[in-house]
Amino acid sequence: MKIGFIGLGNMGAPMAANLAAAGYEVTGFDTAAPEPQGVIAAARAADAVRDADIVITMLPNGQILRSVASQVIPAMRPGAIFCDCSTVDVESARNVAQEARAAGLGALDAPVSGGTNGAQAGTLTFMVGGSEADFAVVAPLFDIMGQKAVHCGDSGAGQAAKICNNMILGVTMIATCEAFALADKLGLDRQKMFDVVSTSSGYSWSMNAYCPAPGVGPVSPADNGYKPGFAAELMLKDLNLSQQAAESAGAETPMGALARALYEEFVEREDGRGRDFSAMLPRFSTRNGFRP
Repeated sequence: MKIGFIGLGNMGAPMAANLAAAGYEVTGFDTAAPEPQGVIAAARAADAVRDADIVITMLPNGQILRSVASQVIPAMRPGAIFCDCSTVDVESARNVAQEARAAGLGALDAPVSGGTNGAQAGTLTFMVGGSEADFAVVAPLFDIMGQKAVHCGDSGAGQAAKICNNMILGVTMIATCEAFALADKLGLDRQKMFDVVSTSSGYSWSMNAYCPAPGVGPVSPADNGYKPGFAAELMLKDLNLSQQAAESAGAETPMGALARALYEEFVEREDGRGRDFSAMLPRFSTRNGFRP
């Protein structure tokens, strides 16, 4: 099985490298980033996909995905599968899938959860939309790049699952950071707070696995000066996607909307850009007074 890989940034490079290390022939292309070890360099995106059985993309947004898809789909051989692992809007995912199927190709939208550490370790979770037949063909690659892949439904369902998951993540991280900041002002020791909440009804991934308080719980970006594992601007991107989807679907998501507004303020008007999304804790810790 030959693989074409487009987008070799912080996420795509280790994913492609893991596939090459597993023995697959991987040809890669990126407009700026170098090819990782074991990946064959292509001069153009179309050259990377011409002989591929499966083409994987990991790109920044829906607009770039649509542009890349328009370049590579005509160059792919009939019967190959276009598998996009970017996090984009549902409409872009469905449009690209439709374009691929019209060209005689399979199509999957398969955004991931797990961040750069998961990409490097091969422990990502894939949320996949598309046909069951295409999912079955690509499943062995998901097993190399990740620890779990869930077939969520038809085209766009993978993006829908990712958007909903990360809306929960954004909301729960803000609540976790608010709680630690309140605990500080009430004189409650952070470790004692963690010991109670992590084993009580306040349990969450944001608290238990990715605690935003340095020196508390498992090692997390908080213990490394909030150097991003998942950057605040990427959380803002996903929350923007969630609210775009909510508006399109007529869904009421007030907590998601508030989380989006807070991360927008943090990234665009404060010091959040380039910091981990859990850096909301020092932000709240330095503030005083009620803020509706």
